[in-house]
Amino acid sequence: MYTKDFLSPVILGLLMTGAAAMTPPFNITAISAQYGKSRIECWQLDSSFKVSTQPGVAGGAARLGDVNDMTYNVVPANYDGEFHNTPRNQWAVLLSGRAYITVPGDESNGLYVAGGDILFAADTANISRRGHRSQYMGVTETVILQIPTRHGEIPAHTVLHQGPCNASEAAGARQLGT
Repeated sequence: MYTKDFLSPVILGLLMTGAAAMTPPFNITAISAQYGKSRIECWQLDSSFKVSTQPGVAGGAARLGDVNDMTYNVVPANYDGEFHNTPRNQWAVLLSGRAYITVPGDESNGLYVAGGDILFAADTANISRRGHRSQYMGVTETVILQIPTRHGEIPAHTVLHQGPCNASEAAGARQLGT
């Protein structure tokens, strides 16, 4: 059921730099809202990765910005979260399991998410009437880290297009590891 074009895993800390100091752009699939309706978009974040000098991950590169109050969620297998808004602007990282996310009126741009994937959710109730639908399929639970941004900030970004980032757009974050 998966295709090559859905968001591939972006594992934090696995990005390696070569001799060049340049880092690729960070493209991420986001659930945002416009005119009261949630939408799935491909964003390019304005801040690129920073190269780490920390022992154990030196050469790796990652930065999500200032975050606050992380939550660890275990969602049962085959659970339908129905339509809901994100409670706050936050990063969502699937550690394991699978999910399928859609927005009302645009099921053709659904997003498959698997363990290791990261996205940004910003369709809070004050800007989206119905939110998005999350369905967790499979025979095992799905484990998700919800990582709100400090002060509800949305990372500075450019919208590349409506719909999820495809594999080649998301691959830029991992090119340094090859």
